[in-house]
Amino acid sequence: MTRLLHLSASPRGEQSESLALGKSFLTGYRQTHLDAVIDEWDLWDTPLPYLGATAARAKMNALAGFELSDEEQATRLDVRATFDRFNSYDHYLFTVPMWNHGFPYVLKHFIDVVSQNDMLFSITPEDGYRGLLTDKKAAVVYTAAVYHPDSPDKFGVDHQAAYFDYWLNFAGITDTARITFLANLFDPNAAETRTRAHESATALGKGF
Repeated sequence: MTRLLHLSASPRGEQSESLALGKSFLTGYRQTHLDAVIDEWDLWDTPLPYLGATAARAKMNALAGFELSDEEQATRLDVRATFDRFNSYDHYLFTVPMWNHGFPYVLKHFIDVVSQNDMLFSITPEDGYRGLLTDKKAAVVYTAAVYHPDSPDKFGVDHQAAYFDYWLNFAGITDTARITFLANLFDPNAAETRTRAHESATALGKGF
């Protein structure tokens, strides 16, 4: 049985363009994945492990092969529980709005929690980093109110898709697809562009 996780980085509810496109993707997905388990993980409603000094020491000591203190081990267990929840799925849908040329901090927090040695990646002096989530598949919804890749830099630059695409590849998730709806704030044809984006999202979900 296929398991899909929708990981949401938008807090805007019914006003969110990314969440709306995610719903269209899932509408199509459900039509062709009748037995799939689909779960929602709203990063704004789910507390993540705190990554303070203890968690940082735990990560680096584990990476170096040092013995962890009891406090570090407890932090590591919290991190492992978050990673295990994420890793238990086969397919992912990420809804990622652009915030300040990047994406919401809750998503970066999530990335920092799960990006751990011997969980999301391994590393050796010979081969460097190797992503361990090689059996996964991901779809990503990218939205931006102002930015568009064809716009001049005064309308923003992309630290959203550029970073997140890199992170997926870093994790070993290379089977990916994307849906975009960009520069809708100043687009006189935004309604038409939005309709096409939703049609594309539904079609992508069906064929995913």
